[in-house]
Amino acid sequence: QVQLVESGGGLVQAGGSLRLSCAASGRTFSSYAMGWFRQAPGKERLFVAAITWSGGSTVYADSVKGRFTISRDNAKNTVFLQMNSLKPEDTFVYYCAARRLGVSVVAGTYDYWGQGTQVTVSS
Repeated sequence: QVQLVESGGGLVQAGGSLRLSCAASGRTFSSYAMGWFRQAPGKERLFVAAITWSGGSTVYADSVKGRFTISRDNAKNTVFLQMNSLKPEDTFVYYCAARRLGVSVVAGTYDYWGQGTQVTVSS
């Protein structure tokens, strides 16, 4: 079992930055690939970024490439999403997720999810 708790969301002006954190419980965190997704009310959950268990490889959605950076600290059981140059269209609830079998861009293939953190970007 892996429990995930996101933090770091909030309200920011366009062009600003936020850093999301996702703290994981369990001694097996380092064996999981981790992903970030985002979702608007009533909409599907969209892939944002993912990172392999070692942190050696990352994948990004085209919409965030060059602006967002995913990273992880396995010693602290935490994955991060640094979000720069934020735009109003980045306003979503952001979720972190854990996947045993490597990175994926498909939300339905992840094994564990956090409760989400709201990010609101004002224009």
